[in-house]
Amino acid sequence: MDIEDFNYTLPENLIAQIPLKKRGASKLLSINPSTNSIKDLFFRDFFNLINEKDLLIFNNTKVIKARLYGEKITGGKVEILIERIINDKNALALIKTSKKIAVGLLIKSARGKIIKVIGRDGGLFSIEIEGESFYALLEEEGHVPLPPYIKRQDKKIDEERYQTIFARESGAVAAPTAGLHFSKSDFDILRQKKISFSFITLHVGSGTFQPVKSNDINNHKMHKEIYHLSQDAIDQIKSTKANGGRIIAIGTTVLRALESAYQHKDISTDAHETDIFIKPGYKFKIVDALFTNFHLPKSTLLMLVSAIAGIDFIKKSYSYAIQNKYRFFSYGDAMFIEQKAKIIDL
Repeated sequence: MDIEDFNYTLPENLIAQIPLKKRGASKLLSINPSTNSIKDLFFRDFFNLINEKDLLIFNNTKVIKARLYGEKITGGKVEILIERIINDKNALALIKTSKKIAVGLLIKSARGKIIKVIGRDGGLFSIEIEGESFYALLEEEGHVPLPPYIKRQDKKIDEERYQTIFARESGAVAAPTAGLHFSKSDFDILRQKKISFSFITLHVGSGTFQPVKSNDINNHKMHKEIYHLSQDAIDQIKSTKANGGRIIAIGTTVLRALESAYQHKDISTDAHETDIFIKPGYKFKIVDALFTNFHLPKSTLLMLVSAIAGIDFIKKSYSYAIQNKYRFFSYGDAMFIEQKAKIIDL
């Protein structure tokens, strides 16, 4: 498959730079490839599209303040994006600076803490902090790691709004953005309607923003992310499938975690790493429908939604969204991709 099959032109003014004043005030594009249907709705209409048999699954990962600014001991600005904290003293990170980064490089943080580059792991650098922990450093100096398409510095409001209300497990460097639409009152609605919901954890990495550079997407190597399913979530999934309900993933991160967990039916509650690449031709094993935001051109996430709804139908839906001035990406509007529930032997 050619990368250009997943390209589209987006006017810059449709990239949401700030969140709406209120969670859940966004528009919702409801699409169904089975019926060739595209409908303009609002987020609040989502609750009329689901029923008692369905199970909604959310990602409860928590975004850490992963971006740090500093300078080399020898001079020159440095930007660090923590990808993963290994332990108090060690982490993996992306590092941006004007010159080549060598092992042994010393970096001074904004408040004088010393960080040393001790190795390299692919596109990431192994770093070590002197004198305190990375957890303390990020709490003291860290910035909200807004995506590269948000062309401004992070603000105080981002600490609240670039985080879901149900965030619990620290470790993500990007928000599971589909979950940003939901407020506390929405969970009250789910309870009133007797619609089941559960939570899994997948720590979103910076690789979610990395472009696919191969012309043939089959040559692309996916980044790895850590995920975890609880026994409660596993039990609810089995029960929902047995009763003929749909598993509705709230976000691509949930879909990735669920499809990874059910790849070989060796489902466990341990933490796992996944580098699953879901693209057109993929046979879904567990997820029936997806609530998501709009995704970047040529991105693996656009390929993922194309695997559910079909390349041509996603192109048609995105073109419609652009014509009707939907807001795109992290702080933007939402899409619901409906599918008929599939029953598999769990």
